[in-house]
Amino acid sequence: MTRTGKARTALVIGGGIAGPVAAMALRRAGIEAAVYEAYDHRADGTGGGLTIAPNGQNALEAIGAGDLVRAIGTPVTAMGLRSWTGKDLARFAPPSRLPSPQFVWRADLYRAIYDEAERRSVPIHHGKRLTGTTDTASGVTAHFADGTQASADILIGADGIRSTVRSLIDPAAPKPNYAGLVCFGARMHQSGMPSTDGIMYLCFGKRAFFGYQIFDDSSAVWFVNLPHRAPMTVAEAQALGPEEWMRILRTAFADDRTPALEMISRTDAGQLLITGPMENMPSVANWTHGRMTLIGDAAHAASSSSGQGASIAAESAVELARCLRDLPYDQAFAAYEQLRRPRVERIIKVGARTNSNKTAGPIGRVLRDLVMPAAMKLINPEKMAWQFDHHIDWDTKATPHT
Repeated sequence: MTRTGKARTALVIGGGIAGPVAAMALRRAGIEAAVYEAYDHRADGTGGGLTIAPNGQNALEAIGAGDLVRAIGTPVTAMGLRSWTGKDLARFAPPSRLPSPQFVWRADLYRAIYDEAERRSVPIHHGKRLTGTTDTASGVTAHFADGTQASADILIGADGIRSTVRSLIDPAAPKPNYAGLVCFGARMHQSGMPSTDGIMYLCFGKRAFFGYQIFDDSSAVWFVNLPHRAPMTVAEAQALGPEEWMRILRTAFADDRTPALEMISRTDAGQLLITGPMENMPSVANWTHGRMTLIGDAAHAASSSSGQGASIAAESAVELARCLRDLPYDQAFAAYEQLRRPRVERIIKVGARTNSNKTAGPIGRVLRDLVMPAAMKLINPEKMAWQFDHHIDWDTKATPHT
């Protein structure tokens, strides 16, 4: 630690998306950072898909990594909302002055981020499950389950919605809440169906929610949020098996006049991705304690319904690095939280409202389908632009919390 109190070294716990992005941003800020991941291998070849919103692309651009997403992504030109009857309820997109959201396969994104981190000489250590920390006046030490440890000036928790770092910062921190939905998805290498011309359709089905996009080469992605009253862990969902879930999904969409049943029926059960329960994260009161702080889902887990989880995680990683570049670590943590908390909590609320539409009962479903088209016509698209039109100026000096 220098006499100014600025951090020179950092431990980043978590090797998902936020962790390596944070480490790259920290190194760009002149701080030596290494990533420690609990799993003993990379996530190559696993996971479904996600969208990187314009604001997420901007965050990566701020640290010279904008090409990562453009190289592997497919533009999503608009989101189309439909009812179970096939009726178009609404269509929306970010303002035309902004780049289109990019659909990416999670495995491709992981690989691109890891390759870029390696190119920038960011060490990523696997098989390092955090068990505890020792925070002193001169630094912080992370203790791992394999008996090893590592020390630095600061420690950043990027270890997801079930963050160990969060529980170390605040043992009374909240845990995720079940959102009443179990989630599935699949990648179709050949759907045999026409392209949706860049539109991702989101269908409020009679019994479940179905999203899909068909690409120009007839490959496709689809995903399902299935209402399920009783909480279910990922392991419990996977134990039921893909054949049984495919049967359940075909039944759920049997009455819908959307492509849901056809796309599910054309998908081999072996291709079904069972991602398990959708969860909401209550507001985390304490992001920081001593030399430790949180980013990404560990601090502000947005529902997948928001389409913003990875994007706001990248934003937070970059903003934290910028604050640490310019301020002593304690002031940097405070300034970072002041910058980030209002924005991310507003986005989380938007996602929660979307989830409530997905679990609507018969009466709520009718009301939603009647009201939504008229309501969307009254909405000025610029009033929704705040989510996407968010720019990080890397060169602007961070100022202390006021």
